[in-house]
Amino acid sequence: MFAAARTWTEPIVAGAQIASALYDTGLLMVVKDHCNMTNSSSLQNTSENSEEEQQKRISNFYMIYNLVLGLTPLLSAFLIARLGDKKNKKITICGPLVGYLVSRSLLLFVIMLNWPIEVMFGAAALNGLTGGFSTYWAGVMALASKGSSEQRRAVRLSTIELTYGVSGFIGSMASGHLFVKVTIYKHSGSVLAILSSVLYAFCVFYSLIVLKVPQETNEPILHAQDPPRGRVNPNLQHENKAPNNFLRNSQSERTPLLHGREENTLASVNTEPVENVVAVDKAIISLLFAAAILYDLAVAGGVDVLPMFLIKEPLKWGPEEIGYGNATGYVLFVTSFLGVYIFSKYLRESTMIMIGMLSFSGGMLIMAFVQWTFMYYIARLVMLFALIPLPVIRSVISKQIQGSSYGKVFVILQMCLAITGVIASLTFIRIYQAALDWFSGFCFILSVIISFLSIIPVSIVHYRGF
Repeated sequence: MFAAARTWTEPIVAGAQIASALYDTGLLMVVKDHCNMTNSSSLQNTSENSEEEQQKRISNFYMIYNLVLGLTPLLSAFLIARLGDKKNKKITICGPLVGYLVSRSLLLFVIMLNWPIEVMFGAAALNGLTGGFSTYWAGVMALASKGSSEQRRAVRLSTIELTYGVSGFIGSMASGHLFVKVTIYKHSGSVLAILSSVLYAFCVFYSLIVLKVPQETNEPILHAQDPPRGRVNPNLQHENKAPNNFLRNSQSERTPLLHGREENTLASVNTEPVENVVAVDKAIISLLFAAAILYDLAVAGGVDVLPMFLIKEPLKWGPEEIGYGNATGYVLFVTSFLGVYIFSKYLRESTMIMIGMLSFSGGMLIMAFVQWTFMYYIARLVMLFALIPLPVIRSVISKQIQGSSYGKVFVILQMCLAITGVIASLTFIRIYQAALDWFSGFCFILSVIISFLSIIPVSIVHYRGF
């Protein structure tokens, strides 16, 4: 039992996500305080001009920070993934975690030693060069996929996503209180930075010493002749429906989804030949990639603008409210997991994806017109299935590739989303700055439009029988 437990990545996911939630709140409030000090050095005629200047400074910081954080992994992620596939799959987890530990510890020096906030750009670069989230999350998904059967893989990956969400919720709920009520020598945020570093150190230790790479389940992938239009053989469609309907896992942060149905079958004792009833349809895969990228563009753009929107008028949230608001975002992991668990018994994958996209669109539409705190929480409530569309990609892809290629393929997938995230951050923050004077919620409207566009390729996939 202990040997099997050593293959679980949940302790790493939980520790790293709590650390990330503490860090994110701390960084936002430190950047806000830094901008306030910069503004106070120059006399402003009105508080309105001061707030607008603060918003532009914060948004400029995050635009550069997200750009560096998103682009630098492109230089190293694929190489780390290849090394992990050839040597040891733990490399794709250990390497990024070491980068997280070192780079995010620099926030403590910014707080305690009054280093310039621009130091965090270097921290983001260091994080990216060690693989960043793209490599780390791909490594987690690869290990989980490698040690699970096809029938249980979606549940396995969904459990990891649930761990990610619950851990983020706990970290976010605690972060605001810790920022306000616990300080070291009146340095706000120092406790958040210390706890974050300690948790990352634990994750590095666990990944190096405790974590064990699971043995791959013996499930050969057998390919038969392609049925027309990538459909499942109608004579066998009923048998395939149950396992393939339960595809779901991840996100965050952010993932596409694909489909090609495959029936993995264990070799029988008499070695009777088994027919595969699945065809890998490249057109379907392309459509799903397009849908995923569009949806990720909508989600990433809206999420990147949201923190700046919350600390300005009319909401003007402080650290505790920011912590609560972030926590509601992580609740979506739980509600989306439950949605997958229930919907997968009755609906096709493409239907569930469209439900998630509509859920996100409805919530973002409300968010664009938020004037009071309770409206924010209503918008979050409408988004309760927003994380359903993206995670399915990993489960479906893992069924169409050999286990030795999991790391590389998942990293390529994650890098596509990373590039999309960079584009979204640059575009939406610039639009947010331009729209501050007349309608600060315009970015959320744009996010809704892009999200609706992502439904189009999914609808085509649905029409083709997936």
